[in-house]
Amino acid sequence: MLVIAVDAMGGDNAPESVIAGVKLVQKENPDVFYLLYGDEKKILPLTKKYRLDESMFKIYHTEAVVSMDEKPSVALRTGRESSLWKAIYAVRSGEAQAVISAGNTGALMAMSKICFGMIANVDRPAIAVVMPTLKEDCVALDLGANAECNASNLVDFAIMGHVFYQILYKKEHPSIGLLNIGSEESKGRDEIKEAANTLKKLGNRFNYHGFVEGNDIGIGTVNVYVSDGFSGNVSLKSIEGTSKLIMGILKRAFKSSVLAKIGLLFALPALKKIKKTVDTRRYNGAMMLGLNSLCVKAHGNSDPFGFSCALRRTIDLVRHNLCDEIRRHMEEVVFEMEARDEEEASQKRHSLLKE
Repeated sequence: MLVIAVDAMGGDNAPESVIAGVKLVQKENPDVFYLLYGDEKKILPLTKKYRLDESMFKIYHTEAVVSMDEKPSVALRTGRESSLWKAIYAVRSGEAQAVISAGNTGALMAMSKICFGMIANVDRPAIAVVMPTLKEDCVALDLGANAECNASNLVDFAIMGHVFYQILYKKEHPSIGLLNIGSEESKGRDEIKEAANTLKKLGNRFNYHGFVEGNDIGIGTVNVYVSDGFSGNVSLKSIEGTSKLIMGILKRAFKSSVLAKIGLLFALPALKKIKKTVDTRRYNGAMMLGLNSLCVKAHGNSDPFGFSCALRRTIDLVRHNLCDEIRRHMEEVVFEMEARDEEEASQKRHSLLKE
């Protein structure tokens, strides 16, 4: 049986959206047990309201909650009795296989990193999300965990994104692109060029496409977009803002006249499809990749449907051993790179001896 630790108090709409979200997932996943951390006086009535199967969850009472605007450093010092810390620690102690929270992102990342530690050969964690494109869904990382990254970090993110996409979409060789200010090889910062050179050398293992630009994300040029956290976060927020802009313009246009309102009746089926495609709730659940255990951040304003989508993704990734797969790929890549470096060094020695 799988066990998921849930911070029931995390998020703007907690605990109701969390408990209602669990209910939406519970029936289709009868082999999953939930550890619910938070105020029992608030959680228990909701479990009865939404008729959660009493044999499939357990409530661990804690009154302390990490607020959404609390600094990670403060949360680390004072939040050891909070629902967030308790849920994370359940994974560290082996009681659960993954943790999910819609609470404070910075605190979740800091606490998880302290509790779980990093996968061997990975220096920094990365926040990865799924986004829609004109072709198929894509994965983008890092989206805020690291404002600045070196070449090695970007290569690590590419490897982790490769594994993440493989598991989610069952695609053996997803294409990978490095987000840059141009597709030409001469453009970009030195660390991006260095990361590109390394990924080219690993061409037999990874499907490296090359540099991609911001407009490539919506087009769906590649399956995995890799960037530093600053650039990735700006890109994500820009895409979300553009989506809201377009939907707002459409609503305004259809309200502008009687003829437009009549036209809306004919356009309604198509508009519903558009709304479903760009519905951010369907892509809820950011993964903290690179940690030794699975940690998932649901959106802070998640409603029950949004939280259920994040929870479904969490369960799927636990079933497919995401962290173990990342660990295995990292070990293989490091071994391959060390072997290549040794071979290149040997060739240089032979060349010098001939001279």
